[in-house]
Amino acid sequence: QVQLVESGGGLVQAGESLRLSCAASGRILRSNLMGWYRQAPGKQRELVAQISSGGNTNYADSVKGRSTVSRDDAKNAVFLQMNSLKPEDTAVYYCYIGQRDADYWGQGTQVTVSS
Repeated sequence: QVQLVESGGGLVQAGESLRLSCAASGRILRSNLMGWYRQAPGKQRELVAQISSGGNTNYADSVKGRSTVSRDDAKNAVFLQMNSLKPEDTAVYYCYIGQRDADYWGQGTQVTVSS
């Protein structure tokens, strides 16, 4: 079993930056995929960014060039740096880890971007 706890969400103005953090604990396997999804009101959950244990990254087109996903395997943590935030980035952001045994999700952290 794996537990994920996100932090770093909040209310910011358009154009500002935010850094989300996620700490994982429990049975973390060496090979995994960590990342972030988000869900805006009335919309489906969508991928924001992900990073493999080998360091390969993947970004949604909507955040590409404005966001950077990174990980610290010594701390079992994943981060999402978001710059030039837009009102359409407003959503609940969920941390996740995908492993051979299962996928695990955090509780989510709210990001609100005001115009």
